[in-house]
Amino acid sequence: MRYTHLLPAACVMVLMATNTGAQTKQKLTIEQATVFLSGAELTSTATVSLSKGENEVIFSNVAGNVNSQSLNLGATNGVVVESATFQNNYLATEVFSPRAKELKDSIDVVGDHVEEVSNKIAVITEEIAILKENRKVSGNANGLSVAELTKMLDLINTKMEGYLNQKDKLDKQLAKADDYLAKLNSQLNEEKKKDYQPGGQLLVKFYAKEATTATVSVDYVVPGAGWSPTYDIVADDAHSPIKLFYKANIHQSCGVSWNNVRLSLSTGNPNEGAQAPAMNPWYLAFYTPAVANYSKGLVDMSAATPGLYQNRRSEDVNIGGGRTDGTLYIIDGVQVQGVTGVSMPQSSINNYTSVDNAGINTSFDIDLPYTIPTDGQQHLVAIKKYELPASYRYYVVPKLDKDAFLQAQVTNWEDLNLLPGQSNIFYEGTYVGQGYIDVRNIKDTMTLSLGRDKKIVVKRDQDTKLRSTKTIGTNVREAFAYTISVRNTRKENITLVVQDQQPVSTNTDIAIEERETAGAEFDEKTGMMNWTIGVAPNETKKISFEYTVKYPKGKIVAGLK
Repeated sequence: MRYTHLLPAACVMVLMATNTGAQTKQKLTIEQATVFLSGAELTSTATVSLSKGENEVIFSNVAGNVNSQSLNLGATNGVVVESATFQNNYLATEVFSPRAKELKDSIDVVGDHVEEVSNKIAVITEEIAILKENRKVSGNANGLSVAELTKMLDLINTKMEGYLNQKDKLDKQLAKADDYLAKLNSQLNEEKKKDYQPGGQLLVKFYAKEATTATVSVDYVVPGAGWSPTYDIVADDAHSPIKLFYKANIHQSCGVSWNNVRLSLSTGNPNEGAQAPAMNPWYLAFYTPAVANYSKGLVDMSAATPGLYQNRRSEDVNIGGGRTDGTLYIIDGVQVQGVTGVSMPQSSINNYTSVDNAGINTSFDIDLPYTIPTDGQQHLVAIKKYELPASYRYYVVPKLDKDAFLQAQVTNWEDLNLLPGQSNIFYEGTYVGQGYIDVRNIKDTMTLSLGRDKKIVVKRDQDTKLRSTKTIGTNVREAFAYTISVRNTRKENITLVVQDQQPVSTNTDIAIEERETAGAEFDEKTGMMNWTIGVAPNETKKISFEYTVKYPKGKIVAGLK
C-alpha cells in the first residue's frame, strides 16, 4: 500500500547546502514531465532501503529553484514521510550551464595554447638577443682572420633569419588565439546572463516501523520550463485535404536534464493562480488634489486622496529559457534529422499521443520517451497530426496588394484543441512562408493562407472619364470610379473573392452619395465590398464601382485623395 503525504509549507524550506553528515544518498530518476505553458511538474522515483526507526536520505538529481509549495512525496510499505528540505548547492565558486561549461572548457584549451605560444616566443626572443650580443663580440674580435670572421657572421645571420621568421609566425598565431579567446570570453559572459539554475538536493526524513525497502515518488513544480505551440500546414494541391501537424517548442533550464521521460503537455499555467477574483464595493467620492510641499525643496505627494482606488495586477511571469534559431529533433533520447516541415514520422505520432479534455485544461500525453537537456534552448516535439477537409478559394485586395492569395477554409476546427501560434506553410511540396493561427479571433470557419499565386493577374485602375470635381452652390461634389480586372491564366476554374471599399463618414457635413457597388456584399457601417466570382481558364472579368463625396466648399476632406 502506498502512503501519500502532502507536506505543509512550513516543512518545506529552500536552504543553502550544508554538511549533511552520514545521511544515505540516493539519486532520483525523473520519470515524467508535465510541461505547462509556463513551468513544469516533474515526477521522480527512487527505491530506498530503510532501517527501523528514523532515516535521513539525501536525494540528488533534483531541479533547482523548486516551488516548495508544490512538493508531494509518497512512499510504499507503510513508510511515513516526516519532513523534507530542498537544498540548492551554492558552495561551488561558479555554477555553469552546459553551454557555459562548454565555453569555459574551450577557454581553458585556448588559454593553454596561448601560454605555450607565449613561452616559445620568449625563448626565441632570448636566443635572438644572444645572437645580437655575439655579433657585437665577433665584430670586435681582432684575433680572428677575415675568413673566420666572415664564416661566424654568416652563421649568426642565418640563425637570426630563422629565429625572426619563426617569431613572426608565432606572433601571428598568438594574435589569432588572443582574438578567439576574447570572443569566447564575450560569449561566456552572455551565457552567464541567462540565469542558469543549478540542480539541487532534497533531504527527506522517513520513519519505518520495521526495516524495509520502499519506493519513493517525488512530485514538484519548477518555473524554468514551458512550451509554445507551432504548426506545419501542408497542402498537396488545391483539391486535397489540409494536413495540420501540431507541434510544441519545449524549453527547460531547471538544472537537471530530462532523460528518456514521458511528456505531457498541458494548456494550463500554474503561475496564473487558482483563486477566482472577488470584487470589492466601488465607492465614489470627490477628488481632492495632493498637496505639494516645497518648504525643503521636496514635493510631498503623500496627501490622502479619498475615493481613489487602484488594483494592482500581478507581475508579468518571466518564462525561463533562452531561444535560438535552431531546432532539435529528439526521439527516444536520440537526435534525428527531420525532413523539412516534419519533425518525425508523422504517420505514427497519433498512435502515441492521447488527448485528455476531462479537466479544466487540455493535456497531450505522449507515450514516447523524450530527452530534453537543461540548456534553455527550444526542442521541437511532435504532438498530433490532423487531416482536415477544406474548401479552397482565391482572395485579393487590389487596393493594398495586386497579388491573389490562395486560401483554404476549414470548418469544425474547434475540437482540435489549438492554441494561438506560428505556422509554417507548405504548398505543393514547397515552403511558402510563415503564418499565424489566432484561434481567439476565428468564428465558424478557419481560413489558412497558402501564399501568393502569380498566375492570377489583378489590376485596379481609376476611371479618369468618370472622375470629376464640381462646385454646386456651397458644396463640392467629387466623383470617383474604379475598375478591377481579373485574369485567370491557370488551366482550371477558380473561385475568387475580391475585396475593396468605399469611404464612410462620421461627419454630417460629409455625405457619400450615388454609390454603385456592382452587386457586392456591402457593409454600410464599414464601407467594405466583397465579390465572389468564378473565373474560367484564360478568362478576364471586370468589376466597376463608383461613389460621390459631397462636402462644404473651402474644406479639405482628409484621406480622400
